[in-house]
Amino acid sequence: MSDNKRFAGKVAFITGAASGIGRATAIAFAAEGARVAVLDRTEDFLAETADAVKKAGAEVLVIACDVSQPEQVEAAVSRVVETFGQLDIAFNNAGVENKAAPVHEIELAEWDRILDINLRGTFVCMKHELAQMVRQGSGVIVNTSSGAGVRGVAGGASYTASKHAIIGLTKAAALDYAKQNIRVNAVLPGNIETPMMDRFTDGDIQKAIDLEPVGRLGKPEEIADAVLWMSADLGAFVTGAAVSVDGGWSL
Repeated sequence: MSDNKRFAGKVAFITGAASGIGRATAIAFAAEGARVAVLDRTEDFLAETADAVKKAGAEVLVIACDVSQPEQVEAAVSRVVETFGQLDIAFNNAGVENKAAPVHEIELAEWDRILDINLRGTFVCMKHELAQMVRQGSGVIVNTSSGAGVRGVAGGASYTASKHAIIGLTKAAALDYAKQNIRVNAVLPGNIETPMMDRFTDGDIQKAIDLEPVGRLGKPEEIADAVLWMSADLGAFVTGAAVSVDGGWSL
């Protein structure tokens, strides 16, 4: 990370911040001067992230929030604005993986669980974030899609559908707000060293490594770097983009 404090005076709002990509991005924003709101389903999950953000020298606000619950999202956005006075950057990163199964074996409840968190949760977060950004006249949103948002994944129809849809949602919103000084982009991680990847592979990480053309998993910090670039002035002419950071996996 650079030392020029690109986000001094800014407020970053990060969902799914308890571990992995969310935690790495929270720390990265903190290291570059932002005040950071970290969100996950329970405050207990967020303790290590909050400590790391503080060690990076930033103010941190810890919020328990389940993005599948609209009232919790609305309350979380309001709390950030009440505490920090603004909301400059939102990283909508909360998401879950599906239980691998072919389409005809997917239970409706499982389909709904994945779509409620990954897609509906992203929409609800955007709805309330964008309302605040319109009021203040500026803002940046980055949504977490996936390499699975631009390719098929056997056994992963619900996850793949949710991640494809996030890209469409991102592109539509980018056009809705392009003239209001609000940018909306998506980052598409590949196979990354995270607890989700451990769960998805049942601990057999080599299976994921074998899928990567570059021969290794990505690091959460590499995704964080991409998110910060899209959120900074260097990315000021980028909106509606779906940026793959996946070692060539989606090619």
